[in-house]
Amino acid sequence: RVVPEYDKYPTEPDRQLQLVIKANTRLGYDFTTICVPNFSFNPPDIRRREHSVSMNEGSRTGSRMEFESFPWPDPDKADYDILNRSREFLPQGMKLMPSSPMGLLENAISLVGFDALCLLIYDDPQLVEDIFEAIGSRLVRYYQRVSQYGSVGACIANDDWGYKTSTVLSPRDLRRFVFPWYERIVEIIHASGKPVFLHSCGYFEKIIDDIIETMKFDGRHSYEDNILPVEEAYERYHNRIAILGGIDVDFICRSSPEEIYRRSKSMLERSAGRGSYELGSGNSIPYYVPDRGYFAMVRAGLDQR
Repeated sequence: RVVPEYDKYPTEPDRQLQLVIKANTRLGYDFTTICVPNFSFNPPDIRRREHSVSMNEGSRTGSRMEFESFPWPDPDKADYDILNRSREFLPQGMKLMPSSPMGLLENAISLVGFDALCLLIYDDPQLVEDIFEAIGSRLVRYYQRVSQYGSVGACIANDDWGYKTSTVLSPRDLRRFVFPWYERIVEIIHASGKPVFLHSCGYFEKIIDDIIETMKFDGRHSYEDNILPVEEAYERYHNRIAILGGIDVDFICRSSPEEIYRRSKSMLERSAGRGSYELGSGNSIPYYVPDRGYFAMVRAGLDQR
């Protein structure tokens, strides 16, 4: 709807990127996220699913034999040249922000199954370490490649670590299997002179020090009112890490445009002069979010320029 000249979503990666860049430009953004094509841990039949599935669905690396025979992707075969080609249609002042094809923990759960992974941590921790190494080392290489391009302004690490009241795995297991790889990813991106942001849904209180002090992310995205409202998160953490988004998606769905505008404007006023805040939604904008609610949030940002 923002780009009416496209009557349907294109299938070619370059055309998809052009569409998203046009939409983001018209909405006032100065960045566009991208996941570089031809790099994924899931086969095409899994990637094309149009419905939700259980976190236990489709285990493919739950044993040593399956792990050894799994067709692990080569990150060097991804289509990184799209980051060069994008310069032909990136407007002045806009940069790309690459993400990965799901995160380290998300891919491990997808490949093993959640229940099976939890059991495997106790039954065969060495296999679990090997699975995370196989995924993590490839994500490190992916971010090493994307962060070198001039069209890239920052990177985003996307990996959901929490539910509403707890982390997905225990903080101890996250520190053992997951966080060391993100330390390396952040270090590599920082070495290129670019910031790196974390998108991670869910409860995070017991791992916030890991996010800030150990992994050293520059900003964190995904805040929900029923976990920690963005206003409170800002007051607690803005001196330590940038607070990204946070206008709750449920709030955007249920509230009037006037209420959404006021809350968005209030967050900008709260952070004025103190910094470390970027206006946006608490999570991704799904299809059922009313246009008028989303546009009210965006308008609050544009009016403050």
